[in-house]
Amino acid sequence: MGSLFRSEEMSLCQLFLQSEAAYACVSELGELGLVQFRDLNPDVNAFQRKFVNEVRRCDEMERKLRYLEKEIKKDGIPMLDTGESPEAPQPREMIDLEATFEKLENELREVNQNAEALKRNYLELTELKHILRKTQVFFDEQEGGMHTTESMTRALITDESRTGKAMGPVQLGFVAGVILRERLPAFERMLWRACRGNVFLRQAMIEDPLEDPSNGDKVYKSVFIIFFQGDQLKTRVKKICEGFRATLYPCPEAPTDRREMAMGVMTRIEDLHTVLGQTQDHRHRVLVAAAKNLKNWFVKVRKIKAIYHTLNLFNLDVTQKCLIAECWVPLLDFETIQIALRRGTERSGSSVPPILNRMETFEDPPTYNRTNKFTHAFQALINAYGVASYREMNPAPYTIITFPFLFAVMFGDLGHGTIMALFGLWMVLKEKPLAAKKSDNEIWNIFFGGRYIIFLMGVFSMYTGFVYNDIFSKSLNVFGSAWSTNYNTSTVMSNKALQLDPKGMDYAQTPYPFGLDPVWQVAPLNKIIFQNAYKMKISIIFGVIHMLFGVFVGLFNHRYFKNKMAIYCEFIPQVIFLVFLFFYMTLLMFIKWVKYSASASEVAYSEGCAPSILITFINMVLFKAPDENTGDCSLYMFAGQSGLQKFLVVVALLCVPWMLLAKPILIMRGRKEAAHQPIAPYSNENGDADGLNQHNNGAGTQAGQQPAQQQGGGHGHDNEEMSEIFIHQGIHTIEYVLGSVSHTASYLRLWALSLAHAQLAEVLWNMVLQNGLKQDGWIGGIALWAVFAFWAVLTVGILVLMEGLSAFLHTLRLHWVEFQSKFYAGLGYAFQPFSFEVILESSSSSSED
Repeated sequence: MGSLFRSEEMSLCQLFLQSEAAYACVSELGELGLVQFRDLNPDVNAFQRKFVNEVRRCDEMERKLRYLEKEIKKDGIPMLDTGESPEAPQPREMIDLEATFEKLENELREVNQNAEALKRNYLELTELKHILRKTQVFFDEQEGGMHTTESMTRALITDESRTGKAMGPVQLGFVAGVILRERLPAFERMLWRACRGNVFLRQAMIEDPLEDPSNGDKVYKSVFIIFFQGDQLKTRVKKICEGFRATLYPCPEAPTDRREMAMGVMTRIEDLHTVLGQTQDHRHRVLVAAAKNLKNWFVKVRKIKAIYHTLNLFNLDVTQKCLIAECWVPLLDFETIQIALRRGTERSGSSVPPILNRMETFEDPPTYNRTNKFTHAFQALINAYGVASYREMNPAPYTIITFPFLFAVMFGDLGHGTIMALFGLWMVLKEKPLAAKKSDNEIWNIFFGGRYIIFLMGVFSMYTGFVYNDIFSKSLNVFGSAWSTNYNTSTVMSNKALQLDPKGMDYAQTPYPFGLDPVWQVAPLNKIIFQNAYKMKISIIFGVIHMLFGVFVGLFNHRYFKNKMAIYCEFIPQVIFLVFLFFYMTLLMFIKWVKYSASASEVAYSEGCAPSILITFINMVLFKAPDENTGDCSLYMFAGQSGLQKFLVVVALLCVPWMLLAKPILIMRGRKEAAHQPIAPYSNENGDADGLNQHNNGAGTQAGQQPAQQQGGGHGHDNEEMSEIFIHQGIHTIEYVLGSVSHTASYLRLWALSLAHAQLAEVLWNMVLQNGLKQDGWIGGIALWAVFAFWAVLTVGILVLMEGLSAFLHTLRLHWVEFQSKFYAGLGYAFQPFSFEVILESSSSSSED
């Protein structure tokens, strides 16, 4: 749990592995997932590395498995997934796997080729069957007692008498075939134009769709027969048929021959149908047997491939018998890693134990924060802004509380919070079955990944809903209102200003036990005024406390890295500036709440004399005295307020040059002192005035951490020009001073979004659901059912989803900009260990895409 507050201590290690044991040791480290290897061959081409042939073999095996997977999915065969991850097989088992995959692929390809040939033959016979049937109808048709051929002959003779050209005996030929139905109109037009109308076309549709053997698609075709005269037209007709990809079949002229051929075709179709069924059964058996082991095969091949990819990062020693690797490891897991290495050595049968040596380095170690399924989503929010610098304070544990709370301040509604909490709770309780489905929907994956955030946001929204006493824009009167009135109903309804006026009503002087009094929900005149003042003030209070907390978290960074200069030159003036101005403003709010009331016995402390906090703060900064024409009201809220405010402003203004000049001047002095020393034992990595005394005491003496990180994540100034240091410090000072004002005002979004959410809920109630409650009888029931459905859709779609997303984004901005900017550098890089679990997850997601 300690690594959640600050990243794990990392160490750069050198690993020596015997060549025979390297594979098994890397396999054990992959199962462990706690070692990040460095590439020791950055200049070597990927095709020139030692284990490139093994990687290619794995690629080929993976290709064959993808082919099997595609065929299995095509047949809709379920693939067995036990959820277990088999260990990486030994290198000698690769040959058996390759042989198995080669046999399966060849067998499946042979079966597919045979099936395709059989289907093509079956299609041809089926088309021939339809041609024989349809052409029999064509030949049997008679026109005036003559066959079609005679009718066409009569037409050609008529054409001869009309044109005056002499023609010899007419002998008509014909061709028959099938063509795709959508090509038939263009085919007919081309025949007419190319043959100049000297052909006779008859066509009939095939009602049942036919299966294309190449891709399995269903296609619709038509049978045609074309009559023509002469070899020239015959050649032209065949070329046109070829161009339109029409299939021609032999069709006898004699009816007897056609009947005999049809009988033979039917017999062959029945035989082919039987053979096709047996072929499909054999293919199905092969695929079912492969589907049982396909998932495990994928896991094994991907593990082997990952191991050889990792081995390609290693160096070979001079004797070619030892592999040398460099890796980052967490210090807490050093013993666990050594045990895994010994276990891998025993598995390989090697007698030479591996050697794991810690190294000294000046490189930045990676940042490693251990997370679980609950903290992972919050850590992901932080890492989206920037990965923490090595050993820098991690904002994630504080974000677990502050993020849902600030969200709930904007989303405070008991009803809407309950909907969100139930949705999050459902995802949490159904976690395992939902995760096993592995949906491709990106939006769902985002929701499911943040299920604990959604649940906490809903729970906190329920809490703030109780505080606001707001449930779907209505209130709960649990403890009884503290307000009562002495007026009758007609007077109250006709004079709305009397409803919540403490002078015209009896107030019990004891507030509602928890949250707002429910009577404020029905106050038509001053409800918005009261809630605005209340929510605006608590927004500023929460904002100042949140920013102060961020500044104090920065103190832990300075103390850990032993950066006294940052404490004296940055932290102290920052705290003074923020406390003396903005925290003092929040104190004025509490003084105003306590000291002024409508029931005060003295006029000076009545509600009419309560000063504006904003005007008081502006006058304080401008050294302006308050207006003296206040009648019986007091000019100040307490004795000595004027002098205290001037003192606070003067000290806060002095903090600006303090932040601006102190650090650059101390760095300049430190450089001058270092320049006058004749012999320096080592260079001052930090460039700070006290760096020479603290170099050996800092966090940089830990294994794997560079000394420059003593100054908060590597912000050393030894190589910077003094002009750059002054400019850099000036930018940070201006950013902090102006940011303190803008960030404080930025927290007003808590008030703005809370008000907008409450008003939208009230509008939906008054303009939608209330209309369904006005009808009586069975008509009212039907109307209420329809109106409630419409109201529920708008509530979930607009107020829960859209408003929830808006509040989420505003909360994210408050953490990234207003909170984390006070202490968080976020200049590190994440620890990415060699882990089979991560590799398999990424591989499965990419294959699904």
